Amino acid sequence: MNAIVTVIGGGYGGSALAKALEADAEAGVEVVLVDPKDAFVHAAGALRALVRPEWAPNVFFPYDRLLARGRVVRDRAASVDARGVTLASGERVDADYVVVATGSAYPYPAKFDTDSSAEALARLRATHEELAGADHVLISGAGPVGLELAGEVRAVWPDKRITLVDPGAALLPGFAPELREDLARQLEELKVEVRLGVTLAGEPPAGPGRAGTFTVGTSDGGALTADIWFRAHGGGVNGGFLAAELAAALTPHGQLRVDDRLRVEGQERVYAIGDVTALEEAKMAGYAMRHAEVVAANVLAQVRGEEPGTTYAPSPVPSVLLPLGPLGGVGQFPSPDGPLVLPAATVSEYKGGDLFTGRFAELFGTGAGTGEA
Repeated sequence: MNAIVTVIGGGYGGSALAKALEADAEAGVEVVLVDPKDAFVHAAGALRALVRPEWAPNVFFPYDRLLARGRVVRDRAASVDARGVTLASGERVDADYVVVATGSAYPYPAKFDTDSSAEALARLRATHEELAGADHVLISGAGPVGLELAGEVRAVWPDKRITLVDPGAALLPGFAPELREDLARQLEELKVEVRLGVTLAGEPPAGPGRAGTFTVGTSDGGALTADIWFRAHGGGVNGGFLAAELAAALTPHGQLRVDDRLRVEGQERVYAIGDVTALEEAKMAGYAMRHAEVVAANVLAQVRGEEPGTTYAPSPVPSVLLPLGPLGGVGQFPSPDGPLVLPAATVSEYKGGDLFTGRFAELFGTGAGTGEA
């Protein structure tokens, strides 16, 4: 009888894991992927989708070609335990191995709060119209998402005023000084105003992504007048559905403690990958996909009757590929000699040009997303 592996969540890590498990045809693994969405959402492309609505369909990839033998169940997990998952519909999916890959939530437009790709596309197009008519764009949060959003807006609208505010004292703290210097230089060239050590006194009256001129106070005693604003901070782990035996491994922040094989603390056949893990590293798609490789190797080893021996350890050197539009950006990778800082041309070549849409078209067996490349 085939071993059943149920993967809860079809994001970056979950989809990559499901595909990797199926790739070993001799293992006799039956994969069940559970996700409420009608398509995989390539969140790394969401900000470009906002400024280029004709390109936006390329961030949605239907699940129907992901698995050759396994199945994708479009439903939401109501209760996950060590022996499977009970779905919101009431259906029970039993499993020999369970992988929690439920990701995290983040404010729109970086992530969507709908399970329908059609609804997400409609909202993107509506927000694009609001943004197109705004002269001054305010972005609250100057982390990677806020910075990337500023770069995407500038690439399409060279004359808009763009202001970033952030309570931090520095941009991308913890990264190499050369990267941060290059980032500051590029932002200056793009005429993006950055105000550090500043927070908004309150939320502007119109919701994020809604046009309407407003003035809002700032923590330094000043005020900002803009025509539209976006929130680029906050969010949290998708959780609240774990049975008591798994919930015992949760941290106060709602993440799951895992061992170096990425097994959930106290479990032999339950794993966790991606944003839901309590690992000391940034929550990035690239890390989730590396987690998937580790868990695939360990689950397949267990199915063969072996001990899971593939380990994972976060790198002490943080990584980032942060485009500032299709042609700009900064990047850093670990190397034997310490942080390797990448120039804008390399960031564009690796990510900024197509935002990895080609890679996911291959993973999901499509020519592109649901639209034209």
